[in-house]
Amino acid sequence: MTPPAASAAALKIADPIVPQIIQRLRQAIIEMQLRPGEGLSEKEVALRYGVSRQPVREAFIKLAEQGLLQVLPSRGTYVVKISVREVLNARFVREAIECALVRTAAGLIDDDGVGRIERLIAAQKAAASAGDFSRFYALDEAFHRAIADCVECDYAMRVVESARAQTDRVRYLSLPEASPLALLISQHESILAGLRARDPEQAEAAMRVHLREILSALPRLAERFPDLFDTTSAPAHAL
Repeated sequence: MTPPAASAAALKIADPIVPQIIQRLRQAIIEMQLRPGEGLSEKEVALRYGVSRQPVREAFIKLAEQGLLQVLPSRGTYVVKISVREVLNARFVREAIECALVRTAAGLIDDDGVGRIERLIAAQKAAASAGDFSRFYALDEAFHRAIADCVECDYAMRVVESARAQTDRVRYLSLPEASPLALLISQHESILAGLRARDPEQAEAAMRVHLREILSALPRLAERFPDLFDTTSAPAHAL
């Protein structure tokens, strides 16, 4: 299958091609435009983006490393199902890192940093009012990145972004029913309150509640969309 038209806008020739293809395909997978079990054709993706097959092949390999694609030699490339086990593992890692980040950020953030996060939440409210889930998702990602930027620990954010590959499809699928946007915005505001007060304990506690929201949404989504999830190796307990 070729990527949806919305994800196939012209690439920027002056910029590296492979990262652009990765980003377009990743977005299409996360937003369920490319659904679990669907096949991807190297040739068709190359034609859609107007590139050779080599950068597409490299993008497929990278997305396979992120756990989003399965490349089967001589059989094809497929979007993998959402693994409940991998989602829980990734959430565990995210909580450990992002709680440490927000706790540290509470002691470092300045008024400009607080203002930046306030503006992101205001934009989230506007996106929610417009029912623009794709925009809300991007702003949610920017919210977490803004907190990490206060700490200036690039390595931690790279680990978080890697873990997000497993949790983002669930997060997007959960909008707006399993995790109402108003609830997520309220959780963001609680995190901001801790940062504004320069209170590490308050900020960390609010972040922990926010990142555990997926634990309540995941079972409901797996039951509602059994064809999208792999529950065969799910742990007996929530991490």
